Amino acid sequence: MLHKFIFDGVRIVLDVHSGAVHVVDELAWEILERFSTATQEEIKEALSGQYDDGEIHQALVEIEGLVHEGLLFTEDPYQSSYQPRRDGVVKALCLHAAHDCNLRCKYCFAGQGQFGGPSGLLPVEVGQAAIDFVIQQSGNRKNIEIDFFGGEPLLNFKTIKKLVAYGREKAKGAGKEFKFTLTTNGVLLNQEVQQFLLDNHMAAVLSLDGRPEIHNAMRPTPSGKGSYSQVVKAFQEYVRQQPPAGYYIRGTYTRHNQDFSRDVLHMAELGFRDLSVEPVVAGRDTDYAFREEDLPALLEEYTRLTRQLLERRQAGEPINFFHFNIDLQGGPCLPKRLSGCGAGYEYLAVTPEGDLYPCHQFVGKQDFRLGNVWEGIKKPEIIDNFRQTHIYNKRECVDCWAKFYCSGGCHANAMAFNGDLLKPYSLGCQLAKKRFECAIYLQVKQAGLA
Repeated sequence: MLHKFIFDGVRIVLDVHSGAVHVVDELAWEILERFSTATQEEIKEALSGQYDDGEIHQALVEIEGLVHEGLLFTEDPYQSSYQPRRDGVVKALCLHAAHDCNLRCKYCFAGQGQFGGPSGLLPVEVGQAAIDFVIQQSGNRKNIEIDFFGGEPLLNFKTIKKLVAYGREKAKGAGKEFKFTLTTNGVLLNQEVQQFLLDNHMAAVLSLDGRPEIHNAMRPTPSGKGSYSQVVKAFQEYVRQQPPAGYYIRGTYTRHNQDFSRDVLHMAELGFRDLSVEPVVAGRDTDYAFREEDLPALLEEYTRLTRQLLERRQAGEPINFFHFNIDLQGGPCLPKRLSGCGAGYEYLAVTPEGDLYPCHQFVGKQDFRLGNVWEGIKKPEIIDNFRQTHIYNKRECVDCWAKFYCSGGCHANAMAFNGDLLKPYSLGCQLAKKRFECAIYLQVKQAGLA
C-alpha cells in the first residue's frame, strides 16, 4: 500500500507498511501510478512520449530495487497474526483530584468538571488506594504514569502534595518509578504550586486556547469574565523557569476560530514553544462544533500552519507542535501503533469516589464503570472490549494509509458520534490524515530531502 501526496510542489510517497518515505520526481510519480497494475513494457510505452527512454528504464530499475529491499509495496506484516497483549498490566492512571472547576469552559466534556455527578474532591485515602492499585497492577513494569486531572485539580492541591509524597515512597519500596503530570487551567498556578512542580519534576499540561478574544470567549470564569490575562501571566512565569520535566500548552480550537494557526503563532509570540492545539469534539447541537462543510477550510489551515512552522524553523525559532510530531524511523512500540492509547486496559481513570473507568472521557457513564480501586476490576468484559479495539478490528482502518500513525483514533470520540468503539469519528480521521501529511512534509524538509 502506498500513499502519495504533493505538498507545495514536493512529491512524497509513503510506503505504508514499512514506513519508508520517498521524495520522488515527476517521472517516478507517474511510474508508481502504474507500477502495480501494468507491466514494465506497458509503462515504458505509456510514458515514452513524455520522458527519455533511458530515464524511464533507470527509474524502473531503482523502483524495483526499493521493492526488493522492502521499501515499496510491502505487505502488512501484522494483519494476519496480531493479537493484543492480555497480561493485564496497568501502566497509567488519570487520577481525578477534583470534580469541580473554577472556570466554565463552554466546550467542557466533563460538564464543568462534575462529569454528570456531584462536585467533590479526591480524598487522600482514595488517592492512596489508587496508587496502591496501580503498583499492584503494573506487573514487572518499572515506570508508571499518573496524571492529576479534573475539573481543576489545583482545587485539591493539599491532597496532590500528599499523594506525590506517598507515591514516591511506595514506588521506592516496590522498585517502581512514578512520572507525575498535572493538567491545569492555570487560575491557581501560583508561586507555591510552580515551585512544587519544579521541585518534584512534574510535567504540566497548561490550558490556553490562543488569542485573548478566543480564550476568553470559550474559557470564562463563573461570573462570565475572561481568564486570559490571569492564566497567561502564570504560564509565562512558570515556563521561564525551564521546568525540567517539561510542559505543554494545550489549546482547543472550535468552529469560531477556524484560523487557529493565528492562535498557535500568538502563543509562540508569548514565549511558548511546546504547543498542542486540537479540534473540539462536540455535539452537533452546539454552535462551536464543526460541520462537514468546514472541512476544506480546516485542511487549508493546517497547510498554512505547516508553512508558518517551517518558516520559523528556518529562522531559528522552531515550535514543537505536538500534532506534527511523528517518528519516521520507527515510531512508538507495536502495541501503541496498532491499539492506540491503551485506554480501558493499560490506562484507566479514577474518580474521587475511587471508581475505575476506561479513561477520563468515559467517567460518569455507568455502562463503562469497571470497578473500584479497592476491589479491582469487576467487569473484565469491558476491558476485553477495549483490548479488541485495534486497527484490524476496525473496518475503516484496515486499508487506511494512516493506520499506524493514528492507531484507530479516539475510542471516546467513536462512542460519542457513532455509539460504537470500532467505528472511528470520520471528521476526526480526515483532520488526522491531513496532520500526518503536514508532519511528513516537515520531516522531509528538515532532513533536506526537498
